Amino acid sequence: MCMRRTGFTLIEVLVVISIIGLLVALLLPAVQAAREAGRRTQCQNNLKQLSLAMLQHETAHGRFPTGGWSFVWVGDPDRGTGRRQPGGWIYCILPYLERPDLARLGQGLPEPQRRAALAQLTQRSLEVMHCPSRRFADLYPYDPTWVPRNCDLVPMVAKSDYAANGGDLVIASGLGPASYAEADDPAYPWVDFSKATGICYMRSEVGMKHIEDGKSYTYMLGEKYVNTTGFDLGDDQSMYTGYDVDTIRTCDFGLVPRPDSAAVGDLIFGSAHFDSCHMVMCDGSLRRIAYTIDAEVHRRLGNRRDLLPIDDRQF
Repeated sequence: MCMRRTGFTLIEVLVVISIIGLLVALLLPAVQAAREAGRRTQCQNNLKQLSLAMLQHETAHGRFPTGGWSFVWVGDPDRGTGRRQPGGWIYCILPYLERPDLARLGQGLPEPQRRAALAQLTQRSLEVMHCPSRRFADLYPYDPTWVPRNCDLVPMVAKSDYAANGGDLVIASGLGPASYAEADDPAYPWVDFSKATGICYMRSEVGMKHIEDGKSYTYMLGEKYVNTTGFDLGDDQSMYTGYDVDTIRTCDFGLVPRPDSAAVGDLIFGSAHFDSCHMVMCDGSLRRIAYTIDAEVHRRLGNRRDLLPIDDRQF
């Protein structure tokens, strides 16, 4: 009588497991690549929204958002949108991101209540300000070394993965005025930024008419580099702060974009993407800038008025 086998041998089971493991190993990189492609697309959409808000601000006021005063100041709803505004570009474009409610926090209130309201503002995170390849829209530690001058100190604040173009010249600005009265004093010695070449810097009021190199060949904003060790001078303040490397980066020669790492890089653009970062030009067009970009080409793209030629094939 012939017996019929109904089970599997150990060798057959091991072969099947090996095949499944091999297929998973082959598919995993493709799945990860697909996920990263989706995250890149979201990051690009964020930058397009931010650039549209910047352009709407320029249309409404005749200038791009100001860079504010310094990192110990945050936006103030009673100080307009120009040189009297201590907050930076992110604060100034809130109405154009459909968040006028945040732009009005503290408006018309006495100083103690205004300081508390502005502290609340620093803890309002926005999805559009975060690259999903790096982190979620959440609150992150604030460096308590620097106590804000116009809002209460809080331990956690909203941060940004994007920065405006500060040009190709690094200018040390210091802490700025110690009070509103000092800032409004015509005799106050503001740091001279007349040689600045970017779109956004301390007390900037740059309009389209000031872009002499062409809107398609001048950076407006892009992704910023972040140190992965957990502490970064370019990522330790609120995104509603004034002029600071947290929200403004430069293109000085040699400061080319690079991927996030453990190295210091609080002045440069970069991203959590492995091969390139995204930059938006002043005409609103989005460009993917490889980390291998020539340093001189990158510098020229950061300067709005050097009148030097740029070949499209170089970036």
